[in-house]
Amino acid sequence: MKYLYRQAERFFEKLTSVAISILGNSITFIIALITVLFWLSNKLFQAQDINDRIGDIIQGITFLSLFIIQKSFKRFAASLHLKVNELVMTHEPANNEVINTGEKTDREIIELVKEYGKLTIEVKGE
Repeated sequence: MKYLYRQAERFFEKLTSVAISILGNSITFIIALITVLFWLSNKLFQAQDINDRIGDIIQGITFLSLFIIQKSFKRFAASLHLKVNELVMTHEPANNEVINTGEKTDREIIELVKEYGKLTIEVKGE
């Protein structure tokens, strides 16, 4: 059962990594924008009341916001990881295992969190 769970976790991590790469891509946003404009232009010629038109516009903006938010989060996370990596590498006694934590699996991150939790308890105890 644990083997099946680990395989499912690995698959899900790869899937989310691919999804983040796709959703945070500028070309994907352009394709989504063209799709929304095409969709709204087809809706323009149909008989609708003003509430339906406003709803369609809001729906299109919400859809495009997904791509904008993902792109900005991807950029923020990358810059934050670079800054943390630089701090860790320049600090002599630092543990280099925390470098590139954004590329580690959930299991590896959980192990690091447990390790640092133990260190925190030891430091507080002193």
